[in-house]
Amino acid sequence: MTTTQTPATKRYLSFRRRRAARGLDETGDRGIVSAFDRRKPGVRVGIGGVHAFLVLGLVIAGLGPILWLAKSAVTPTQDTLTQPMALWPNGIDWANLSTAWNDIHIDQYFFNTVVIALGAWFFQLFVATTAGYALSVLRPKYAPILNGLVLATLFIPAVVLLVPLYLTIVNPPLFGRDFSLLNNYLAVWLPMAANAFNILIVKRFFDNLPREVFEAARTDGAGPFRMFWSIVLPMSKPILGVVSVFAVIAAWKDFLWPLLVLPNPAVQPLSVRLPAVQSQTELDVFLAALAISTIIPIAMFLVFQGVFLRSAGLGGAVKG
Repeated sequence: MTTTQTPATKRYLSFRRRRAARGLDETGDRGIVSAFDRRKPGVRVGIGGVHAFLVLGLVIAGLGPILWLAKSAVTPTQDTLTQPMALWPNGIDWANLSTAWNDIHIDQYFFNTVVIALGAWFFQLFVATTAGYALSVLRPKYAPILNGLVLATLFIPAVVLLVPLYLTIVNPPLFGRDFSLLNNYLAVWLPMAANAFNILIVKRFFDNLPREVFEAARTDGAGPFRMFWSIVLPMSKPILGVVSVFAVIAAWKDFLWPLLVLPNPAVQPLSVRLPAVQSQTELDVFLAALAISTIIPIAMFLVFQGVFLRSAGLGGAVKG
């Protein structure tokens, strides 16, 4: 049986055929340059040149300073001052690295920084996952109020809390007047643990987890702790990786707060000690110390880049 096409249908089909011939998609959407225009040699060359320029610019802006620092770390001071962009005009001085490691005691400050970063990572991950689990999965009656209070803390400038927080560290409540957390790594770990941003992004990730799994676990008799440890955490590896990278890098580069609560140089991290020794150190040795201090952040990004980039949109929850 044949069907008779109306004039309107014929016009629509003709319109669709013309769009298909021009390379437009089925939905009729197109970008700045259509698929038809992309087939033109001149347009292809122009777009390729723009892409190459953007990629080259990003590489120079992102990797340029790091590569220059790596080069200058093994370059004599005179060469860095007279020919800063030359590649070792008078040879490589590997002794800069050993001098920075031993004479400036970078090894000790490096260890202090690792301890601070690991502690900050543990406490931030612990608080973010447990708080996010309580607000998203357990959902007590007052959860909306708590969520609003956590969100409200993001609008408070950090400098406003600096003095009250310092006074709390100097004289913690419930411990007496003679007790102080100064020169104690807990003074850095505990304030970093109360990170509202981490709590909110973890809660948002937990909100997207399939509720059917939680109902099945409750039916099988799993309690809140068992469900958190055996179900929620294994399903949340992407967001745990994101929070881990944020926590470690934030602790690694923090300067002001460790300077205030860790006045003893023996327990200070690299971010505090390197500016303090700059005026007493040769330029080449100081640049070598800076290069050593960047090893952990770069290594963490290379190790976790896949997890971090996949989870950037926080949309990686398992579909039910």
